[in-house]
Amino acid sequence: VQLQASGGGLVQPGGSLRLSCAASGFNFDDYAIGWFRQAPGKEREGVSCMRSTSDGSTYYLDSVKGRFTISRDNAENTGYLQMNNLKPEDTAVYYCAAGPPLVSCDYRKMNYWGRGTQVTVSS
Repeated sequence: VQLQASGGGLVQPGGSLRLSCAASGFNFDDYAIGWFRQAPGKEREGVSCMRSTSDGSTYYLDSVKGRFTISRDNAENTGYLQMNNLKPEDTAVYYCAAGPPLVSCDYRKMNYWGRGTQVTVSS
């Protein structure tokens, strides 16, 4: 099982980034996917999650609603997080994860994790 996150970087406030999460080694369609972030000295938090294909419902952290969009391409076994209008408070290491099909967006309930990708929002 492998999850590979990519797409992080340094961006100015108001800018955009798209994170990708390439999955392998499990039946991607049957799992919920999620994006989590952790800033220095803070607890890991759920940014956005999407339940498995059979459900497809989504969750967004209040502070990212209207700015971030989660999606998945099951044919490519890849999840995405489009991040627009980025703010300095979005700076963190972002992780992708996969969990049970109807899991809530709680990092403690996810089964598989990728290595993080750094997102830095600064002028």
